[in-house]
Amino acid sequence: QVQLVESGGGLVQAGGSLRLSCAASGRTSTNYAMAWFRQTPGKEREFVAAISGGGYGVTYAESVKGRFSLFKDNAKNTLYLQMNNLIPQDTAIYYCAASTTFTTLRENYDSWGQGIQVTVSS
Repeated sequence: QVQLVESGGGLVQAGGSLRLSCAASGRTSTNYAMAWFRQTPGKEREFVAAISGGGYGVTYAESVKGRFSLFKDNAKNTLYLQMNNLIPQDTAIYYCAASTTFTTLRENYDSWGQGIQVTVSS
């Protein structure tokens, strides 16, 4: 399995930006796809964005397309989620995840970080 540690969350005003980081250890990042999911109280954890092991495939949820950008630094084994033009609906706990399959399906991810809070004020 892969150990994942998120950082970079916090409080930001609507229209602002944040960059989340996810440091991976245990296996090299080129061996697995990585993704971000998010969850709010009472709701299921939802897909945000995913990137393939080699970094050539990237996919986003419709709700974040054009505002969020996902990229990775394989040399540092770190995944980044650049979040721009944030809106209050982006408020959630964000989770980094890893999978041997490049997919948007939560059940295919078997390594998870502890989660990090992102709060967007209106």
